[in-house]
Amino acid sequence: MISPQTIEQIKSRIDIIDVIGEYVKLKKRGVNYLGNCPFHNEKTPSFTVSPSKEIYKCFGCGKSGNTITFLMEHDKLSYVEALKWLAARYNIEIEETETSPEQKQAALASESLYAINNFAQKFFEEKLFTTEEGKNIALTYLYERGFRENIVKKFQLGYNPSAKNELSNALLNNQFNKEILSKTGLVVVRNENELVDNYRNRIIFPIHNNSGKIIGFGARVIGKADKAPKYINTPENELYSKSKVLYGSYFARMAIDKANECLLVEGYTDVISLHQAGIENVVASGGTSLTVEQLRIIKKYTNNITIIYDGDNAGIKAALRGLDMAIEEGLNVKLVLIPDNEDPDSYVNKVGTEAFKEFISINKKDFIIFQLEIMMKDAANDINKKNEVVNTVAATLSKINKAEDFTKQQEYIKQCAHLLKIDEGGLINLVNKYRRDSIVKEEKKLPFEEANTLLQQNAQQQTDTEDYFIASNDEVQEKNIIRVLLEKGLKKWNDEQTIAEYIFNELEAFQFDNKQIENLFNEYKSLYEQGAEPTVKSFLYHTDEAVRNLVITITVFPFELSQKWDEVLEGMNIVNRDVTQIDAQLSVAYFKLKKIKKMLEQNQADMEHASFNEQLQLIKIHEELKQIEMQITKNLGSVILSS
Repeated sequence: MISPQTIEQIKSRIDIIDVIGEYVKLKKRGVNYLGNCPFHNEKTPSFTVSPSKEIYKCFGCGKSGNTITFLMEHDKLSYVEALKWLAARYNIEIEETETSPEQKQAALASESLYAINNFAQKFFEEKLFTTEEGKNIALTYLYERGFRENIVKKFQLGYNPSAKNELSNALLNNQFNKEILSKTGLVVVRNENELVDNYRNRIIFPIHNNSGKIIGFGARVIGKADKAPKYINTPENELYSKSKVLYGSYFARMAIDKANECLLVEGYTDVISLHQAGIENVVASGGTSLTVEQLRIIKKYTNNITIIYDGDNAGIKAALRGLDMAIEEGLNVKLVLIPDNEDPDSYVNKVGTEAFKEFISINKKDFIIFQLEIMMKDAANDINKKNEVVNTVAATLSKINKAEDFTKQQEYIKQCAHLLKIDEGGLINLVNKYRRDSIVKEEKKLPFEEANTLLQQNAQQQTDTEDYFIASNDEVQEKNIIRVLLEKGLKKWNDEQTIAEYIFNELEAFQFDNKQIENLFNEYKSLYEQGAEPTVKSFLYHTDEAVRNLVITITVFPFELSQKWDEVLEGMNIVNRDVTQIDAQLSVAYFKLKKIKKMLEQNQADMEHASFNEQLQLIKIHEELKQIEMQITKNLGSVILSS
């Protein structure tokens, strides 16, 4: 783990304009900078960066955050990877926290594996391009397959010579640990102590992680395989786990993000051929069944996945595997089957880039509907098989998260009921049954009534979430109090107290309606009372993303006053005037007025159902509230006039 001291050092050195300026052309506008948003296509700049607050916000698509979250979002880095990127940029030495002997050993093993893989890749590349064997056998084969030199070098392809232990000897001569070498799969042990190359006479495909480091290899036999397997892959080790890897994801991540679609193919050569054709938003599953981990890699970049597989029966079955998992992950899945016994590699070389793109666009099929059509064709007129189809489809549809996409599920039910020629209401009931059964299973045989309640709660969850974040009029005043605290709370109100203390005292008897804003207010107050000096920056790197986003929303605005106002209205000092106290006073006054108005409305409502004695008490409360309201209004008028 990176030590807290190092993290703080990195944060203190960050220049948000310096970092984001590498990705976005920024122009200074007043105190902020403006540019075209890198997260969505736009012609009119709406992407605002505040160097003083060290935050960015797009007023077009809503993306916001700090420098670290920008790197995580834009380059799809983890938190630690983003910190390491920044540390390297600012020449900050990373200090690790104290780790256990086991953790140290694991870290050393990982670093050793990275070093070995890096050495091996350079070895393979050199053998491919500089030796007669490599050029005559492997490079010629790649050129015959249609791969150009630039794409071969981009994906760092190589060749392992046919000699028994050429790589093994090179590794040993460079002092690599013999015990760790066997973990890489590059070599195998024979006769108890002899190291032998495992990928002899094969073309090597390095496999990269999300930051571009080599974590493993795929080794393909040249030409047709007889008894030997066509591909050999790195065994599971500290770096490589095939269920968590998608070949080409490092090279495709930006293109996927830009296209908002991921093309999924089976093989390494499919990925490389499509890249060579200019279609870069493509990754490969490596010929294995899709896993949840692989789907989540895709979901980092997009919710839209188009699976491109061979059009034979094996290809269809391979495509259908993992369907339910993709649906559960909230992915929108389409399917394209390549015709005439072709694969994506051969087909793009046969028809060319534009024709391939057009074919994909025209022939995309909705995954669920495609699966249903295949099953119905197989069932024909068999009643039992058709019943199985209905149940299979209902089970699949139940995987769609109703809380996240209720409309999507309902539309599928409508289409599937039509194709199956069954009652739509009956299919809805069956889908809900499968959903209940799933919840019961997840909750370890939760009673039916509770499971049904949980199902209803799940269905309501999305609506509740959306309603929670839609700002009411009350929230305008509540957010404004937070803005004043964050931006001006540490300034002096008078000789005895700060702006923050003034606000704390004035609002002691009032409550916030929005719980998230109330929590932020209380957290600010707690930090202040502990002797800290909280500002916008204090919450920039908050562990709760919702808090970070709330702070950015409250403190960044799409517009600012032009400095020319002070030139036009000479002597008025419109822009550069210090309005700290007036801002605080007005914010508190409007906050109180809004709350008192609500209290008066509630008091009036209570009167309608109160007894005579209760009404007398409520009338007294009403008069007191009106007196407070009048006094605030009077003070408010004085503030506005004097300002």
